[in-house]
Amino acid sequence: MPNPLIDSLLKAVAASPHDVPLRLHLADLLLAEGRSGEAIAQAAYALQTDPTSAEAQALMARALGGSPSAQAAPDAPTDTPAEPAPRRAFPAPDAAATDDPASAPTPAVEPQDADDWDRAAADLLDAAASGRGTGGIAEPLRDGEEPAPADEVWDVEEPKVTLADVGGLQDVKDRLEVSFLAPLRNPELRSMYGKSLRGGLLLYGPPGCGKTFIARAVAGEMGARFINVTLTDVLDMYVGNSEANLHGIFEIARGRTPCVIFLDEIDAIGQKRSQTRHSATRGVVNQLLQELDGIGSDNEGVYVLAATNTPWDIDPALRRPGRLDRTVLVLPPDEAARLAILGHGFADRPTQGLDLARVAKQTDGYTGADLAHLCESAAEAAMMASIRTGSPQPITQRDVQAALKDVRPSAGPWFETARNVVEYADRSGEYDALRDYMQRRRLL
Repeated sequence: MPNPLIDSLLKAVAASPHDVPLRLHLADLLLAEGRSGEAIAQAAYALQTDPTSAEAQALMARALGGSPSAQAAPDAPTDTPAEPAPRRAFPAPDAAATDDPASAPTPAVEPQDADDWDRAAADLLDAAASGRGTGGIAEPLRDGEEPAPADEVWDVEEPKVTLADVGGLQDVKDRLEVSFLAPLRNPELRSMYGKSLRGGLLLYGPPGCGKTFIARAVAGEMGARFINVTLTDVLDMYVGNSEANLHGIFEIARGRTPCVIFLDEIDAIGQKRSQTRHSATRGVVNQLLQELDGIGSDNEGVYVLAATNTPWDIDPALRRPGRLDRTVLVLPPDEAARLAILGHGFADRPTQGLDLARVAKQTDGYTGADLAHLCESAAEAAMMASIRTGSPQPITQRDVQAALKDVRPSAGPWFETARNVVEYADRSGEYDALRDYMQRRRLL
């Protein structure tokens, strides 16, 4: 029969997994109900949280069938002789078979057979694994367990978008055509000129300009699979696991070519080693260098695209020939691209009398994310008007013009930072394209 008090305590412990007194109270009630396995699990969690807890140790001993020595000592009889009897260190082998059973000492703890101890050990192992208990501790693999197959862990996509879905940005498309797409479409010429399909390309520019979308479009254009990798996919708290995660990603791509690996925010994964003191981060950068070089592996048909808002924070070794040696600057959309983005943003919404060409001219310097926000704000204004009037209202040019007063370009702070880099830290000329753009717009 269920015990409402125990059920309530189970919920309370799940909400506060580190409350040791509450967990021990629950374990005591479970033990009183004869549910020793569950009591052992709760006591184990308590000991993990506070290994020095005497109460938890005592409760664990009771749950396992024994008792603490302080509690196990029986009350001394009143007629105890003044001189204690001599104590034998080890009983004789046939002590249990003496003629007088009363003369044989009674053990304070009933011995347990091997099956009992095996069950107790299994209960403790269950208690230590998160997802199998009520604690929040990372789940280890048991002896003999195999980790999940890599294909089940990583999401390998097959994008349907292509570069035709990217409005404007013709310079970016031309650079991608030379770097990846033309050699892929012409295998005979590629073989004749010794052009390898290996290589990496770095997309950089202000945030919100569509670098991730372009990477997906490249994979769709190539008919390749796509693996999106972020910092949280790689880093792990245990030494060596981060490097193993990164190696596993590349192994999946090598087994499913053609495949595009997209390293999003690579400045977090491939930060300059001179700027970090953490050996774990340095190990990830070293592992990434080995994977890009294909040491011990074949990277043919594996394309590495990376994106960052701060290319000057990337370790220089990552940008050497054969790695991420080609760069493409992705800037705020031009007028044609802005018109396409606005058309897409209002495509499935009720509109009336919108002059998107006019809006595209007014939004010079807006990023793709800014334009999406503009569409959302205009739609929100029309929705509130519909609520006030009690009838659906279309999105009008007035709504868009009102939204333009609130939604401003967001790339300004990025160009402020980039100006310092271009003026004082670009001796090699790697940011010449950015310099030309900023000079044309009088940002330098």
